[in-house]
Amino acid sequence: MPQPVRASAQRLWSNSAVRYLVVGGFCFVVDVALLWLAHEIIGMPLAVATPLSFLASFAVTYTLQRIVAFDSDAKVVASVARYTALVIFNTIATTGIVWVIDALGGGWLIGKVVAVVATTVWNFFAYRHWVFATRSPRSTDV
Repeated sequence: MPQPVRASAQRLWSNSAVRYLVVGGFCFVVDVALLWLAHEIIGMPLAVATPLSFLASFAVTYTLQRIVAFDSDAKVVASVARYTALVIFNTIATTGIVWVIDALGGGWLIGKVVAVVATTVWNFFAYRHWVFATRSPRSTDV
């Protein structure tokens, strides 16, 4: 990779919002794939498949956001407790959003996308200022 391209990529990657979105995008694909598998292939009711798929990514998402996105040195027990509280809130919100949009005829996939957009925005700020409050110098302000 040429040096100017490498320098630009490193500068871009130094932004915690970019890392957050990349990690979140990966976790979104996993979550939607699990929801599709549970609901469409296995036949679970949407009200069961949605929170199960969402919760299945708990450990992976926490770990990747902590290490990759926020390079956090916050105490693990405290940050896991805060993350767990946020996941509970997000699970209820995601389930409600997906269910309402599906019931209104928009379909579960559109509901899932809307839920992800909403949670993505509020989670970035919750992660930065609450879950992983202590951050290393690698993170840049957004």
